[in-house]
Amino acid sequence: MAKAELKTKKNESSVEDFLNGIKDNVQRADSIAIVKMMQKATGDKPKMWGAAIIGFGNVKLKYDSGRELDWMKIGFSPRKANLTLYGIKNSKGQEALLEKLGKYKEGKGCLYINKLSDVDTAVLKKMIEQGAKAKE
Repeated sequence: MAKAELKTKKNESSVEDFLNGIKDNVQRADSIAIVKMMQKATGDKPKMWGAAIIGFGNVKLKYDSGRELDWMKIGFSPRKANLTLYGIKNSKGQEALLEKLGKYKEGKGCLYINKLSDVDTAVLKKMIEQGAKAKE
């Protein structure tokens, strides 16, 4: 059986054009702020992954099955319902930080926030920094 091709891949689409295309002013401003936080934490330039995810850096994930996958260190996507953050949840000390973060929801590997004003941005920055370091 042929393996399915991953649809979400790093590409050369313009991050700036993507951000400028966000219609909601608050979400656009929040997204720009998150890009700055993630870029500072990783030292990597933002890249588009698929059509709607902004990612930073590259890591090779290896599953127990032996499957390998190129993926971002950390990233986020400004979805219609919320801002979805990837790769910042599974580092050491996260539980204590999540208690201080503010209003959010969790998925298996994602953190969902409606807007930056709902969370403590200093705590979010620390989570982003820890998530980036965990992938080095």
